[in-house]
Amino acid sequence: MKIKHKKILVCGLSLAVFVGMICGCTEADRAKRNVQQEADNFNVERRLSVINMRSDKPILELTGYFSLSNNNNHELEVTIEVENGKYKVDYIYLNDWTMYTVEDISGAHVDKYHYEINFLPEQIIPYTFKSKD
Repeated sequence: MKIKHKKILVCGLSLAVFVGMICGCTEADRAKRNVQQEADNFNVERRLSVINMRSDKPILELTGYFSLSNNNNHELEVTIEVENGKYKVDYIYLNDWTMYTVEDISGAHVDKYHYEINFLPEQIIPYTFKSKD
């Protein structure tokens, strides 16, 4: 009898946990997960902006169909789908003085494989190497 009661108790607890997990998922959670999955499948046009927080000026902007993730080296990993089933991966290093935003700018789509990266040269400080011989 004890084994039968334990099985019923385990099944009942498992069912309660499962129901709790299902009920805990809101519509917003499902929508966010679905949009993220679509973006990771290169179906959402987005804009990535990297901003210098000292000057409050943008230093990089990428527009197109891409998947975005962070790695353990304080870098954004940007995977971009280009023509003919090919992909490119770019890395953007983040430090204490940079931040980024990602916007969904989906709308009318003309070229699914179009992407654009803009470096703002006024934010890049020139450096001259001097040799001491």
